[in-house]
Amino acid sequence: MTVFFKNLRRALMGVSHKKATSFSKGNTATWKHMEAVVLTALAGYHATLDSSKLEELIPRLNRVPQDMRSYAYEGAAMGLTGLDCLLPRKQHLNAYIAGPGAPHIYMVHIGAGEALALLRRKPEPFMARMDDPVLCWLVMDGYGFHKGFFSRRRYVDKQVVPAYLSSYARRIFDQGLGRSLWFLEGANIKRIAAAIAAFPADRQADMWVGIGVACTYVGGVGRSTVEALQRAAGPYAPQVAMGAAFVAKGRQLAGNPVSHTDLVCEIFWGLTAEQAADKTTAAFQDLPLDGPEPAFEILQRRLLEQFSGRSEYAYQQEEAK
Repeated sequence: MTVFFKNLRRALMGVSHKKATSFSKGNTATWKHMEAVVLTALAGYHATLDSSKLEELIPRLNRVPQDMRSYAYEGAAMGLTGLDCLLPRKQHLNAYIAGPGAPHIYMVHIGAGEALALLRRKPEPFMARMDDPVLCWLVMDGYGFHKGFFSRRRYVDKQVVPAYLSSYARRIFDQGLGRSLWFLEGANIKRIAAAIAAFPADRQADMWVGIGVACTYVGGVGRSTVEALQRAAGPYAPQVAMGAAFVAKGRQLAGNPVSHTDLVCEIFWGLTAEQAADKTTAAFQDLPLDGPEPAFEILQRRLLEQFSGRSEYAYQQEEAK
């Protein structure tokens, strides 16, 4: 691609460094870690605007350190989805999912949702064309995350939900919205809990799922913060644990384990990340794909049921401290 077209794509679809890091409010290690996560995803996104050819794109993504690489793949999925929206005859994202993006499949779907939010495209028609009837719901998670992250006043402070979303889509939107709070509040557990508590009760459980996902995948905090999260979650600890087990499986698939995932799984499940990932593997088995209930809902409910036998153990451990 010529320099002219690279610059044109960046001008039309790019996101500035300043805008991407405007959420950051400090110079602590936690804020800097979160900035690095966001900028890694942004770099993957911009890489696709320079060249969407996988033979040129993938080597760039693979130069990112392994523990951060899935963020680059997420950003690339965002860019490829954007290009597919602007050039409908192309199938950049499908080729990516079927090929080098497959190990990062969770993050790829999330990145697709972020692109749809950026371009102001309705997500459910896009999801209906995707091949995976289970993981396609992660597109909605990415959509909700982007709305919260870049439009806090409207979607967090004013608690707006897009009117065009179906009832179940609104739930997964809230999971992504909850995940955005991990960044917006700098992993400050008191502020996160207060922000969620301000929402209607029927939205809070799904938002805590998003916190579980963000804490386990993104991290940036130590044991004391994760233990504080367990206490703050209270009756929503099963939702946080569900998010943790799901993340453990995502990192297992991508082959990029980090110690923080083990830490969260230990505190919430009393298990290693590998063992928690096995819980998710079991939940995926024989999912009904053609029933009236979304398969993703059945998957999440199965994880909640697996945790129910351990929740009493977790609270007893906490009480003993």
